[in-house]
Amino acid sequence: MDILLNVLKDRKITEEITISGSKSESNRLLILQNLFPEISIENLSDSDDSVHMQHALSTDKETVDIGHAGTAMRFLTSYFAVKEGRETVLTGSKRMQNRPIEILVNALKDLGATISYEDKVGYPPIRIKGKKITANKVQINGNVSSQYISSLLLIASKLENGLTIELVGEITSIPYINMTLSLLHQLGIEAHFEGTIINVFPKKEVDHQTVVVESDWSSASYFYSIMASSEIGSSIKLSAYKKESLQGDSCLAEIYQHFGVLTTFGENFIILKKEKETRKNILEIDLRDAPDIAQTIAVTCFSERIACNLTGLHTLKIKETDRLEALKEELTNLGASILVTNKSLHLQKSSEIKENISIKTYNDHRMAMAFAPLALRVPIKILNAEVVTKSYQKFWDDMQQIGIKIDKL
Repeated sequence: MDILLNVLKDRKITEEITISGSKSESNRLLILQNLFPEISIENLSDSDDSVHMQHALSTDKETVDIGHAGTAMRFLTSYFAVKEGRETVLTGSKRMQNRPIEILVNALKDLGATISYEDKVGYPPIRIKGKKITANKVQINGNVSSQYISSLLLIASKLENGLTIELVGEITSIPYINMTLSLLHQLGIEAHFEGTIINVFPKKEVDHQTVVVESDWSSASYFYSIMASSEIGSSIKLSAYKKESLQGDSCLAEIYQHFGVLTTFGENFIILKKEKETRKNILEIDLRDAPDIAQTIAVTCFSERIACNLTGLHTLKIKETDRLEALKEELTNLGASILVTNKSLHLQKSSEIKENISIKTYNDHRMAMAFAPLALRVPIKILNAEVVTKSYQKFWDDMQQIGIKIDKL
């Protein structure tokens, strides 16, 4: 489905939106729930990724296809490795079969897991023969994907002797590692992270409890972008959020002050309010701890006609698409002057935004959603718009609720 988004004019936004639970928290908790059936979960994400995860955990088929769900691929690799007596072929979409998994597979093999490649070495599909693992020490690079580390952490307490992980090199996306550890702590699992060493102690069962998933901060980013380009006095109330969030993307509240957007925290909600115009000429920020919001911020800067230097983006090369090259391509088509490296993005201040440009989404949900707020400036076309369901089922409904007119092409 291709759509045309029409520009908003002379409209002050005042709306309330409820956003589904965090995909990151939900997928971690789904793994933990299958390891510890004493857990109940509320406000689960309704994203395609979480649906794929639930299906993968409930099926008894040998071949498990998780589509585009990268988090599910990483977390399930470790999960099936410790499912004694079960043999699983874990596969996904064509893009997923070109996303690396070797670092995680090697770490699991070092622990004694039995995993082989069905086709190309280092990439899915992989064949996993579940077995009991007694080894309790492993090294893994800390600078590629925190999901590899979280994958190991999620199964660690179910290993007979627990697990000690030594992180080698620079450690990126630390908030996501801390999110996993915080969920373990919440369940009563003992774990410590000091320096480059993470220790997780064995736990046979946890207390019966219900865990409520906080709404997704990455999904909130698109409303921050909308507020940045809206009239002064506009506001959007989003639920359900909390000030002491486990999600690294909650740094949005601080970042978007640069665009005149103030965040007020209430009881399980936030209110975003446009208080003043963007005055900064250039935004320089290191996003190594929150790379998923890079696309939104880059498009906001372009919309607000300010320059930006975004660094810490090396993990974007191995996402649903090469997000840095995709951003460069689509922003250039809109009239931007932009340079990307393997780990950074540099956007110059733009004087114009071209109208009625078709934005390719590259099977990447965040490309579609990051560019949608440009409709406050110019009419814009989004190709393959249904890709947003990967993380945000109601995205286009919520865009219409705040006043963006959507026409199918």
